[in-house]
Amino acid sequence: MGVPGLTGFVEERGVFFTELRVRDTKLVIDGSSLYHRLCFAPAADFRRGGDYGAFAAAVSDFFGVLRSCRVAPFVVLDGGRGAEDRKLATLRGRAAEQLRAAHGLSRGAGGCLAPLLAREAFVQALGRLGVPFVQCFAEADREIAALANSWGCPVLSLDSDFCVFDLAGGYCPLSHFQWESARAGDGPQGCYVPARCFSVERFCRHFGRLNKSLLPLFAVMNGNDYVDLAALEAFFSKVRLPRGCAAGKGGKHLRLQGLLNWLSQFAEPTEAVENVLGYLKKHQREEIRELLCTSMEDYAPSDVNLEEFFQNGRYECEAARKADVPQWVLDALAKGKLAPFITNALILRSTILRVQVENMQRPSAHSASLPIRQVIYGLLLGVSQNTEAASPSKQTPGLPVVCEFDRCQKTIKKTFVQAASLPTDFCDDRFPLDKLMEMSTSCRQMLLLETLGVKMSFLESIPSHLQLPVAVTCYWIRCSEPKVKLHQLKALLLMIVSGELHRINDDPVLRAEDDSIAYNEFLKWKEKKLQNHDFDLDAAHSFCQWQCCLQMGLYLNQLLCTPLSEPDLSSRLYTGTLVHRLYQELKSTPSVENLFILSPKMTQLYLLLLNTLES
Repeated sequence: MGVPGLTGFVEERGVFFTELRVRDTKLVIDGSSLYHRLCFAPAADFRRGGDYGAFAAAVSDFFGVLRSCRVAPFVVLDGGRGAEDRKLATLRGRAAEQLRAAHGLSRGAGGCLAPLLAREAFVQALGRLGVPFVQCFAEADREIAALANSWGCPVLSLDSDFCVFDLAGGYCPLSHFQWESARAGDGPQGCYVPARCFSVERFCRHFGRLNKSLLPLFAVMNGNDYVDLAALEAFFSKVRLPRGCAAGKGGKHLRLQGLLNWLSQFAEPTEAVENVLGYLKKHQREEIRELLCTSMEDYAPSDVNLEEFFQNGRYECEAARKADVPQWVLDALAKGKLAPFITNALILRSTILRVQVENMQRPSAHSASLPIRQVIYGLLLGVSQNTEAASPSKQTPGLPVVCEFDRCQKTIKKTFVQAASLPTDFCDDRFPLDKLMEMSTSCRQMLLLETLGVKMSFLESIPSHLQLPVAVTCYWIRCSEPKVKLHQLKALLLMIVSGELHRINDDPVLRAEDDSIAYNEFLKWKEKKLQNHDFDLDAAHSFCQWQCCLQMGLYLNQLLCTPLSEPDLSSRLYTGTLVHRLYQELKSTPSVENLFILSPKMTQLYLLLLNTLES
């Protein structure tokens, strides 16, 4: 959610903020805002698919600072689109914006784009650090506000909707939360994070003692992620807002300021709504009244008790119950063990596939992972092999379809994808998902590996935490179009080995002397100036396909209750800048393949991975 123009408006007038020293408190954090903020660090590379190790290190640093200031963080993440899917138009608009950013980056322009697996890396980092978090069923704003108010603590976010909620502990914008400049306090109180806190009381006083209860109506009338402003253009074209601001003249802030001043004459929302309706044609009034009243409820207290979730781990949500989401799915979603992609496909039969910096002349990088997604849809929607099998190119009457929004050239288009039919063991006409809980691990593992086209005997020599990435890599080699080049495969495997070396070097128990020597040599190699700075768009496209395959492999593995170990993204499983550099250097200097030759253990791992995949 978000109120257009409100962040800029309050930032221009610093009078709405108070200075705050954040320490010795609980802090409710909008997880989506935080991970985007940390992704978009000034030194981040947005063209090469993400450096998840560096991102995970920033997450660790952030929560380390909070711990040193005795701040107890509770992270709340958005879930899926919700059963009513009211934000679809807004999300499609954002997808189009991301596509424009990706296209610009592919041509060397500036811009920001979160890596494909940033959310998954963030959730894994929270789990590893022991930071309490919850992933909500749908939009998290109301649940964040309710939890913060139950504890009387601040909310940390970068969402202007929190200027509208009445928050007992206030709203701290991430843009003013100076965690990298935490300071030692005077006296026994210790260090603190300098921050600024938005004061809704100061804001309302600025507009002639505007009643706080009118702020949700202001947000809805100004337009937010749920309401199209066009429905109220008739009102704005007729009313004379204070300060002489009428029908959109003079810019967004003038209308915003005029609307707040106009609303200040009313004692409560019902009176203001009736006045708004008086400017509209009679046949429009009931529809607009319903739209306004329904939309204002988005700022009402949530019925979900997150305090209880953080105490006993059970997530209760009326909206999810009405949508017939099985409780085990809801619990897994809340604990970050399933992605919102799963609930969107289950409830809405619709998914949005995130664009990357890829070759816009080729089919979407997500095309490579389509057969994996079809198996996921088959599991969610309960399709048995009694029905004719679905293939990407053929639709069979009677099989359920899922609407996918994905890139086609330089636009976002929707296509309808049929679910794959599955062995009858996996299907139950009444409760298809509940059957999964009864299946043996070997049965679930078999479906995962059959989907990826790999036998378990093929993976047995691979360390367990790398089995899923290796199986996905095997699938990527088989399904990518154009075909994966040998230099691309070698660059990817060297990158994975470098992550292993980094992990071992951080662990005194696992680290041997030759590993330390090899790691130092690797760091020296990284510091050398790269001779060729070219950005190879076709190689980027291929590595994007690998990430798409890994993402869907992760989701399928999670849905099948992890028959293979979940790989740790934060252990440098994918480092975009490194894999691109390795690919460039392998083309001109084949000896780069011997980068880890000083570590027998890493050399052996590289050869094992290469021989396994080449076989």
